[in-house]
Amino acid sequence: MWYTVRMKHERAYRYRFYPIPEQDAILSRTFGCTRFVYNWALKLRTDAWYDRQERVNYEATSAALTALKKEEATHWLNEVSSVPLQQALRHLDRAFRNFFEGRAKYPVFKKKRNRQAATYASSAFTWDGATRSLKLAKMDEPLNIVWSRPMPKDARPSTVTVTRDAAGRYFVSILIEEAIRPKPVTPKMVGLDLGIHDTVTLSTGEKVGNERFFHKDEKKLAHAQRDLARKQPSSKNRTKQRRKVAKIHATIADRRNDFLHKLTTRLIHENQVICVESLAVKNLLRNHSLAKAIADVGWGELIRQLAYKAARYGRTVVAIDRFYPSSKRCHVCGHILESLSLDVREWECPTCHTVHDRDVNAALNILAAGLAVLACGEGVRPGRSTIVQAAPSEAGRSGERSPESPAF
Repeated sequence: MWYTVRMKHERAYRYRFYPIPEQDAILSRTFGCTRFVYNWALKLRTDAWYDRQERVNYEATSAALTALKKEEATHWLNEVSSVPLQQALRHLDRAFRNFFEGRAKYPVFKKKRNRQAATYASSAFTWDGATRSLKLAKMDEPLNIVWSRPMPKDARPSTVTVTRDAAGRYFVSILIEEAIRPKPVTPKMVGLDLGIHDTVTLSTGEKVGNERFFHKDEKKLAHAQRDLARKQPSSKNRTKQRRKVAKIHATIADRRNDFLHKLTTRLIHENQVICVESLAVKNLLRNHSLAKAIADVGWGELIRQLAYKAARYGRTVVAIDRFYPSSKRCHVCGHILESLSLDVREWECPTCHTVHDRDVNAALNILAAGLAVLACGEGVRPGRSTIVQAAPSEAGRSGERSPESPAF
């Protein structure tokens, strides 16, 4: 089965910024109002369905928000820009649409302690491309942004999303339209075997080791969480300690994402076709003996990055059947073993007597199966293999998956 990823010519550039006290106060109020409006609209739509079996759309919630802002008890909603509040209703409408179309679970209420976000449309911010100055609504001064990577000089942002993570760090995501040139066509093709001891084993024989980012800071995190458990509820010390725990989690996540981005970018740049297994990571996490190690290695994020980068640069990613016996099958003669335990890292084929490295053999079999899918347009087992192919003229948004892209 063929899947063509059709992603817009949009790209988000994400930077960290440091707000001054006045900006911090305005953003805190904006985050609170945005969260309140999202939760209020979610309750409104949920109650309407359970009480009257009535579906409330975006237009109805927008009209109800106008009436809500006129009430004396919620008059404080007028203290912030109205654009992020309307965007919150649009995000909720998108969440319901994804739920009804089977792409996501039912929307849940947003919490104050989690990541906070506010989206500004073009009418709610001022952008100066010459000086790279970004000023949001209700603010007198531009944001103090750390320009960690270049952005096109002729960029015209369509939306700006400001976020504050659980560790208290501020980020701004600037969405622009950009024409991304596909990479030159190369004859190289590679098969990837994902593992725990080595994050990725290539069909070329190269092995990329597992950095074990969570394992390195596990003791430090456990100590910080024990200190958090001892703090009095609702106290300032507990808030400070919660922020310390969040910073450790953020450091682990940042290191893992940096490692995966560098790895996937190299694989996309070097190879025209990349063959991988379509793993059900959520099901694998039910294994209590390996769940922590599987979550630490980040298989799902690696596959996601490969998919959207392939769409951006005109590469092809082939996801073969997850039940294909890649480790037990001899890539030389095709003999399949009846069983092969996880502790066996090398084995000898009883038919051709070839000694195999377990992971390299699996990567070679994945490459062969993926090329068969690519050539024939059919799965190794009917209806199971997937091809993600992007037209050279199409580009995707950074770090996001298109609704039409397949779930690996």
